[in-house]
Amino acid sequence: MLWILVIPAAVWAVARLSGSERGPLVPFMAFTPYVAGWSLLPAVLAVAGRRWTTAVAAAIVMLVFAALVLPRARTGDQGPSAGVALHVMTSNMLAGGADPATIVQLVRDNDVAVLAVQEFTPAARQALTGAGLDQLLPYASLADTVGVAGSGLYSRFPVTGAGWKQNGGGFRQAYATIQPPGAGPLVIESAHPVAPSSAERIRAWRADLAAEPEADPNGPPRILLGDFNSTLDHRSLRDLIATGYRDAADATGKGLVTTWPYYGPHIPRVTIDHVLVDRRIGVRETSAHRIPRSDHRALIATLTVPAA
Repeated sequence: MLWILVIPAAVWAVARLSGSERGPLVPFMAFTPYVAGWSLLPAVLAVAGRRWTTAVAAAIVMLVFAALVLPRARTGDQGPSAGVALHVMTSNMLAGGADPATIVQLVRDNDVAVLAVQEFTPAARQALTGAGLDQLLPYASLADTVGVAGSGLYSRFPVTGAGWKQNGGGFRQAYATIQPPGAGPLVIESAHPVAPSSAERIRAWRADLAAEPEADPNGPPRILLGDFNSTLDHRSLRDLIATGYRDAADATGKGLVTTWPYYGPHIPRVTIDHVLVDRRIGVRETSAHRIPRSDHRALIATLTVPAA
C-alpha cells in the first residue's frame, strides 16, 4: 500500500526533474507543489510502520520535491538594487469582464507606471477609460478585440515602437518601448501564450513559449509580464527564463503565491501569471491582488531598472 503512494510521486519527480512532461502531463505539472506536499504522507506512514526501505525511498522523493519547490518561498537573487524605481502590473481581465474600478485603484494606490492587460476587449478599453485610467497612464499600445485574444499596455511615459503580434495560439501580445525619467529604454510586452488544455493546444502552447522574445544582453532590457499559462514547473517556461530573465515573484520569495483560478473552475489554484525581467533589472517586491469578475489575481512588481 505504501509503495502505491510512493511510486506515482517518484515518477512525477523524475518527470519534473527531467523536464520531460508530455501530453496530458503538461497541464497537471502545474500542480507539482501539491504533489510535493502529498509526498510527505508516505514518508511519515512508512516511518510509523517501520517499513525502512519504503521510508528511505519516500524520503528521497520528498527531498527532491523540497529542493524543487521550497526555494520559491524564500528570497533569492533579486538583482541590482541601484537604479530607477519602476512599478509594473499585469491583469488578465477575463474576456474584458474584470472590474475596471479595482484595476484603476490598484494603479493609483501602488504608483503603477506600466500596466499590461490580457483578454482585453473594446468594452474593457472603454470601461478603463471611464474609470480614469487614461489620466494616470496616458500613453498606450493597445490590441483590444472581442473575446479573449486582446492585449494592451498602458504607460505613464511616452511609448515608441508600439505594436502587437499574434502568437500561434491566436492571442495578441502588445509591446512598446518606454524610457522612464533617469533610466534607459525598456522594451515591455504583454505576454499571453495559449493554455495547454488539449493535445493540439499543448503543441501551440509549447510553440508560443518558444516564440516569446529571449532576453538580449546586447539590447535594451526587456520585461515580459502577463498570463503565461505556465508555472515554474514547466520546462518551456524555465527555458525562457534561462535566456536571461528572472521571475519577480520567485526572486522575492513569493513564487508559491497562486494567481488562478479565483473565479470559475473549482480546481487547485496555481501560479500562471508572471513578471519576467531582464537580469539587469532588480526586483524589490511583488504582490498579488484579487480583481472582482476576473479569474486571475493581478500581479504588481516593484523593479529597479538601469539608470541612463
